[in-house]
Amino acid sequence: MTNRAVWRCSSALCLVAALAASAAARLAAQTPRVGPPNGTLVIVGGAMQSEEIYRRFIELAGGRNAPIVLIPTAAGDDEYDDSYAGLGAWREHGARNLTVLHTTDPTTANSEEFVEPLTKAKAVFFFGGRQWRIVEAYAGTRTEVELRNVLERGGVIGGTSAGASVLGSFLVRGDTETNEVIIGDHQVGFGYLRDVAIDQHVLRRNRHFDMLELLEVHPELLGIGLDEDTAIIVRGDRFEVIGASYALIYDRRTTTGREGTFYFLAPGDGFDLGTRRATRPARTQGTVPNLDRRPW
Repeated sequence: MTNRAVWRCSSALCLVAALAASAAARLAAQTPRVGPPNGTLVIVGGAMQSEEIYRRFIELAGGRNAPIVLIPTAAGDDEYDDSYAGLGAWREHGARNLTVLHTTDPTTANSEEFVEPLTKAKAVFFFGGRQWRIVEAYAGTRTEVELRNVLERGGVIGGTSAGASVLGSFLVRGDTETNEVIIGDHQVGFGYLRDVAIDQHVLRRNRHFDMLELLEVHPELLGIGLDEDTAIIVRGDRFEVIGASYALIYDRRTTTGREGTFYFLAPGDGFDLGTRRATRPARTQGTVPNLDRRPW
């Protein structure tokens, strides 16, 4: 083989290697750094009434007949069944295949019989109450594994109020004594959003400065505050805001808002969790209070 032939062969190998490296780089760029690799999250700030939120959740689950598991554990009652009042709104909005799943016993949550509905579910929704109850019942059990499997299959996981906060990695207001403490005795959520803390009822309950205390201790976290009847729909590293009010972004890595504390996202706005940059439809540019007016 001549030197020229060797050079041609080496060039071909270099081309293959370059193409492979390029493909790997594209794949890495597409892999979410913060959000779920598969599936969708619907995270609601409490007092969920919006027809749009129910409709979008049911559509994402696969329609009215999609199997949806509802988990009311955060509310604190000993037992729930198919007569649970929380099912009413879901039925009114068209959901037809609903299963209530509840226990306070991690041993039960670790059983094959208990998790069976989750193995078939297209979607799961956590009701409100106290988020530490969800963690104490399900963290580290087969239930937690099957919940993540719902997302891995491309399904939907959502929650409102306490059921929203538990979806982040840092468990906001996880104290067993009071929900007024933002850094409590339970601090680890399910982590479907990595390095993210989620608060709820933020404007309605005048909580919109509370997240700043958490970021003083954990400046690496991205804080997301959701007002009542407002949701973010998360796919990968992107989310959009829907509902009746605002989402708030708290980010110590960049200067946010005029005072460098937080800024508002209105329904229709979007956000990239990987780059921590917001986007806004041109028709609403500059209409949100306390928002830095510079282009994003």
